Amino acid sequence: MRILITGITGFVGSHLAEYVSASHPQTEIFGIKRWRSPKDNIRHLLNDSKIRIHDCDLRDLGSLIRVFGDVKPDVIFHLAAQSFVTTSYMAPLDTLECNISGTANLLEAIRILKQDPIVHICSSSEVYGQVTQADIPIRETCAFRPVSPYAVSKVGEDMLGLMYWEAYKIRTLRTRMFTHSGPRRGEVFVDSFFAQQVARIELGLQEPVVRVGNLDSVRTFADVRDTVRAYWLLAQKCPPGEVYNIGGDITMTIREMLDRLLAMTNYPGKIEVRVDPALIRPADVTLQIPSSDKFKAATGWKPEIPYKQTLLDMLNYWRQELVRDLPAKH
Repeated sequence: MRILITGITGFVGSHLAEYVSASHPQTEIFGIKRWRSPKDNIRHLLNDSKIRIHDCDLRDLGSLIRVFGDVKPDVIFHLAAQSFVTTSYMAPLDTLECNISGTANLLEAIRILKQDPIVHICSSSEVYGQVTQADIPIRETCAFRPVSPYAVSKVGEDMLGLMYWEAYKIRTLRTRMFTHSGPRRGEVFVDSFFAQQVARIELGLQEPVVRVGNLDSVRTFADVRDTVRAYWLLAQKCPPGEVYNIGGDITMTIREMLDRLLAMTNYPGKIEVRVDPALIRPADVTLQIPSSDKFKAATGWKPEIPYKQTLLDMLNYWRQELVRDLPAKH
């Protein structure tokens, strides 16, 4: 089998490549990245002979046609995106172009080349927006109420996936993944942002203050390593044209998550928690509790990694990364 991962240098893409290489060694793994993308997340995979990486840009249809023509993938995991909600408020048009136009180009390349891969379109739980208690747990039939440019872009990706299945029978599968974390998670995401700050405090790189935004939002958390295992099962077991919610099995407020993280620190003093108005979004999604019943029934998947382990691994990741950077900083 030949798989292609868009965004292989990203958080989820790097974990997916790592998982497939270790668990399915007969699989040929190809990845695409923009020429300027940093390789930090895949530095440990660069000598893996099973993984081959191509420079490509989703906004350039010609580059996609060239790569897909060379690779001829059996499965495409489309994970590349502008994925930061806060950034999407600052650069809405760039977010829409990257995510919607990029996905349209990807699907057009497949159509033009008359290829027949399974195509995983990675949508997002953010498409549901601010739900009510009556919507909990959130199912795939819940209405879209996007409240950020990022969420709007993911609605566009989601619907493109459906349209190309209905119109051209391109074998798309759509997922709406809920909050997922772990080592290598970008510092702009809430639990990783907190973990980075705690690690910086431990190393004396910042004052003992954790800056926070809204701590009352409710999230259901999953580990990225469970996430990529779910994506693999999706491509093996699910019929084309379907859409699935995927989420963890532990739900808490952001405040409770931060309390768990602070309990893991080795800092000997008191750490203050301080609300920073700059971290409050123009519109926030404060309630995300999914039903993953449809996906579990289709694949038999269930989360296996406790969120306590996720948090500890994320904190240890930042401890190691910050120490790695110390010679350059001092």
